[in-house]
Order: sequence, then structure tokens, then C-alpha cells
Amino acid sequence: MTTTDISTDLDRAAFAAEWEAWHAAREEYFRAPHGWVAITALHWLTSDSATLDGVPGRWSSVDGTVRIEAAASDGVTLPDGSTVDGAAELTPVEGAPGLAVRAGDLLLEVARRTGHDIVRVHDPKATQLAEFAGIPTFAPDPAWAVQARLDRYDAAQTVTTGAVVDGLEHHHTAIGTVTFTLGGVDQSLIVFDGNHGASVLFRDATSGVTTYPGARTLALGPVAEDGTLTLDFNRAANLPCGLTQFATCPVAPAQNTLTVAVEAGEKWVAGR
Repeated sequence: MTTTDISTDLDRAAFAAEWEAWHAAREEYFRAPHGWVAITALHWLTSDSATLDGVPGRWSSVDGTVRIEAAASDGVTLPDGSTVDGAAELTPVEGAPGLAVRAGDLLLEVARRTGHDIVRVHDPKATQLAEFAGIPTFAPDPAWAVQARLDRYDAAQTVTTGAVVDGLEHHHTAIGTVTFTLGGVDQSLIVFDGNHGASVLFRDATSGVTTYPGARTLALGPVAEDGTLTLDFNRAANLPCGLTQFATCPVAPAQNTLTVAVEAGEKWVAGR
């Protein structure tokens, strides 16, 4: 074995080890007792006060305010730790992470999506959480870590996409496009900026076959001063909707459809 062969083997081993650590962290995140896989229901609130299956109290929504009616004995506690004894109101912010209401072991996520207030029930005793076998993936391959260039817009733009739930919208801050070559074909994706940094939502020829139909997401690596970066499709990840039917994730914009099959990263979780 030559020195070059040894160096290549070490590089591939390091690449695989770093990917394994990323994959393990992803699975740990989804195994959280009150995480995405633990969701057992998604309730859409109306102005009519109603009971929700398996949830104490009565719930309604009027003009963006969620009203909870419960007795102290129901054990419904608000995000500030106080117990509902009679009635209480919460005002979730459009598109923001949900407010955490608790009832025994349950976490009741109160959120607002495209003008609709919802309650997602997270149950650490959920059957699907106990049976969660991890996220299937393609085998990591350094060949899917491609060189790319980020070209920034002069000013950020708002791009609106649909969602996996009909009638919902997501509004993204677009900061530019990333260009690269896959399968000998030049490709381009709109880049969004968010709370966790720059990323892309994309579809490809595997979407709806071995990967989730709506979109996968991929974080951009560090960007050099000249705009170059490595785009590692081995870390193409499921949005929560790839693991649960109770998510309201965005779909990729039509422009972000790649012309090749990206057989890298996370696959669609069967029976989600």
C-alpha cells in the first residue's frame, strides 16, 4: 500500500466517522420523549369549545387566541408553570415554535400555522416512539460531497412555499443561490436563511420513491470569502414530516428540483 493509499483510507475513515456521529445525533434528536416521533395527534382548533381525544379540558380559538377551560384537578399547566383553574388564554405566534402546555406526561404543543391554531399531542409513551428503529439512510459516500458556490442576492427576498398540509403556507428568507454540478449537469438551488443558518429545501428523482416526496433539507457548509463551499448530500435530512404524519412542514419550491437521483442522506421512514 502506498502513502497515498494510506492517506486516502484515513480520509475516508474520518469522513465515515464524522457522518456516523451526525447520524447518531439525528436519531437521538428524534427519539426525544416529547419529540416529533412522540406525536400522537394534531388537532385544529375552532371557535367552538371542544374536547380533544385523550386531552383534559376544553379547547377553542378565537382571533388568534387559544382558550383552555379546565379544572385544577385536570393538571393542565401553562408555559409559565401555573395551573389552569377555570380558564386561561394563550397567543401563539404565527410560524414560531409551539407553546408548551403540559398535562401529566403529555406535552400539548400550542402553535399557529397560516392563521390556524393547532394543538399537537406529544406522548412519551407513544407506541411509535417505543418502536422507532431509527432513520434509514443511503451508505455515506464522499463522492456526494460536491464543490459549490454561493451567489448572494443584493437584498434578501421572501419566497412562499406550500406545505404538506393543503392550504398552509411557509414564508422563507431567501439569500441567494448555490450552484454545483451533479451527474455532469449544472444545478442550482435557492438558499434560505433561518434560525439554524443557511440551508436548502430540495426534491430530486428519489423524492416519493425512496425519500420523502415534499422535500429534504440540507445545511450549507462553511462558506469561504469567495463564496465557495462543500455541499455534502450525505447529510440531506428529513424534515419532521418524513417521520410523522402530524407535521406541517414546507415543501421545496419548484425551482429546487434536481434533475438527478440523489442517493445520499436520509431515506423516507416507512409507516410514519
